[in-house]
Parts: sequence; structure tokens; C-alpha cells
Amino acid sequence: MNAESTVSPTPKLRLGLPTGSLHEATLTLFAKAGYLISGAKRSYRPTIDDPEIEIRLLRAQEISRYVEHGFLDVGLTGRDWVEENGSEIEVLCDLPFSKATAQPTRWVLAVPEASPMHTVADLAGKRIATEAVGLTKRFLARHGVEAEVEFSWGATEVKVPDLVDAIVDITETGSSLRANNLRIVATLMESYPQLIASKEAMRDDWKRAKARRLEILLQGAINARDKVGLKMNLPENQLKTLLSNLPSLRHPTVSPLATPGWVAIETIIDEKIAREIIPQLKLLGAEGIIEYPLNKVVY
Repeated sequence: MNAESTVSPTPKLRLGLPTGSLHEATLTLFAKAGYLISGAKRSYRPTIDDPEIEIRLLRAQEISRYVEHGFLDVGLTGRDWVEENGSEIEVLCDLPFSKATAQPTRWVLAVPEASPMHTVADLAGKRIATEAVGLTKRFLARHGVEAEVEFSWGATEVKVPDLVDAIVDITETGSSLRANNLRIVATLMESYPQLIASKEAMRDDWKRAKARRLEILLQGAINARDKVGLKMNLPENQLKTLLSNLPSLRHPTVSPLATPGWVAIETIIDEKIAREIIPQLKLLGAEGIIEYPLNKVVY
């Protein structure tokens, strides 16, 4: 009999993460969630400090297809690409973050500023360039408009008016459209990144549990964005005054201190209001005020 024991291989959750515009923001989100990803700039198979996760970097446009067909168990990609591909997957959660802001990205129909077209109906019989051909065709069909929709490989904004009459493109702030003298006629959809899973993976007990743990940590990192923790000591007889004057301190944790007549207060607030209320806290008698960053807030 072999004296060496048989070691079962570590199970793996195959995770697809996006390259391109969401890449850096995604790595930052995972770091906040507690995952260190290394080598993402040099390899499409970076390492992660969780032996149960295996990462592949792919274009966001492709991830939902690989998840649907079971080549990936879980993926992070935009809701727009899930709809564009018509992928049959399970959405675990929305993750409202983007390249530059916390606002959703938008797919918009845009024309040159000087164009006589002002409504979707005005695009009848016109030529439209876009990377999201499926989304665009379905949008036009809902409005009863027939137009020629062609795939654009990039630099879509520069194709009007010389090559096409209009474009459907993705925007976050609208700055690129304005820089190219384009005017928005309609918004096709808003999109956030989503954590998605294959139906096959969700039927596997281990993969489903692992994916749900990942979901909790990523949502916790999203919840902590733009928030800080705040703690302080306060004379107990000032507690009601403090809470009545600072309604932003909702549901604080209040604990008695070893020093009689004093309490410790801890709470979470929006970072943007911290600078406004900290001086007020001091004037109300608070001492030892500490503001600290947060990585995760799990509700």
C-alpha cells in the first residue's frame, strides 16, 4: 500500500475580469474587497492570493458568452454586453462603478451638432455606426424605425458626418461627444458592471457558495465607497444635544467609557460631509475624534 496519502486538488472558481476601460477600476475594487491580483499588466492569466480562484482577463464584450457556455464560472462585465450578446446567465449582483465616476455608463444615439435630425424617427433610412449592433437594432425596432446599422471597430465618434449619419456609442460623462461636436438624440440604455455566473456553476454547491462569498465582499467594497468611519469620546450629558444637532450621525454605536460620565461614539458617514461636521463635533465637546477609511461595509 502506498504510504503517501492522496491529496485532492484544490477546487477552482474560474473568474473572468475585463480588460480595457474597466480594468484598473476592477483591480481597485477587488483590492478593496480583500483580493490582491498580481501580474494583470503582463499576463492574461494573472495570479490572485486566493488558491480557489483562477482568473482570465478578457474583453468585456466577450465575458458573458464564455460564462454562458461554461468556459468561465463567474465573470464581471457590463449589463450592456450581457444584453448585446443575449447571454443566458444568472446575475448575482449589480456593481455600480465605472472608469471615472460612480455614475452608470450610457449607450446614446448621437448626431453632429448641426444635423437636422432631432428625434429617433428622423434616423429612418440613415446609416448608423456602433459597436453594439444588436442593442441598436432592437432599439430602432421598438421605435418602428428602419435604418442601416453597421459595426464599428472603434473611433466611432470621428465617423460622422463623413462616413455615417449618426452613431450609437457609450459615454460616461459626455465629454468625448462634446469634444467631437456631437449631440445626443436619445439614450438607449444605462449600464453598470454586473457579477454574473453560469447556470451550470450555480448548480454546483461549492461553486455557488464560493461565488456568493465573492459577491458579498465585492458589494461590501462598493458600499464603503465614499464613506469613512468616525469615532470620538463625548461627555454623556452632551449625547442628546450632539445627535439632535447632527442628524447625519444616524444609528451610531454608543458605549460607556471607563471614565464615569463619558461615552464612546462610532459611526459611518459620507466622506464629503466629514469636514463639515468634525468642527461641529469639537464645539459640542467631543474629544479624540478619529476619521478612518473603510474597505468594506456589509449591510
